[in-house]
Amino acid sequence: MRVLAIVQQRDAGPGVFGEAVRAAGAELDVWLAPEEAAAPADPLGYDAVLVLGGAAHPDQGDAHGWLATEKSLLAELLVRQVPLLGLCLGGQLVAAAAGATPRRACRPEIGWHRVELSAAGAADPLLAPLTPGFEAFQWHSYEFPLPPGAIELARSEVSLQACRIGECAWALQFHPEVSAADALHWVEDYRSDEDAIRIGVDPVALRAETEAKIAAFNQLGRDLCRRWLEVAVRAQTN
Repeated sequence: MRVLAIVQQRDAGPGVFGEAVRAAGAELDVWLAPEEAAAPADPLGYDAVLVLGGAAHPDQGDAHGWLATEKSLLAELLVRQVPLLGLCLGGQLVAAAAGATPRRACRPEIGWHRVELSAAGAADPLLAPLTPGFEAFQWHSYEFPLPPGAIELARSEVSLQACRIGECAWALQFHPEVSAADALHWVEDYRSDEDAIRIGVDPVALRAETEAKIAAFNQLGRDLCRRWLEVAVRAQTN
């Protein structure tokens, strides 16, 4: 199996999902879209595609020219029913490709926040083992509404956290992929995010909380990615 990871910035890579992909014996190619004009191979030729997060917002196409190209690609992947998983900004872009309009959330979610599954989420191939809910590492100021025809899977107090589009595409708002190193770097670099400053993020407290919780959350992420790869394998055989 060949998996493409579309990366939006250098400190927001595949993280523990990369570990899970390689552990499953799959090939992982990384495309740093803001810096590389083309993917390592035809992006429509991969068996599954991950779309990662980043500091850009989905409505900032004028400032980040690669976003329009990425949205077009994601729309084509949805049409072709290629297994697809978008995370944070990536989830917003997948939802946008499916017809939703991402928007600024009522307030940012930065740090550890509770996520509750819907009844559909409790039966979902990716999220069912997390029933009834879990605590997730988040770092976002935007959210995506439910795309037309999609199935709501999970919510936090602030926003939709997960939906499934068709049988093999998911948009997630939280960060199950984030490595310990990246999460702690984001905390250390919180001043680069105006919203983090505005809501008064306490980097010392958030670092301590993250150090205490990230190992278990990383295992949650590896397991979630493994289940997604199982969906992708089934899609290959159908």
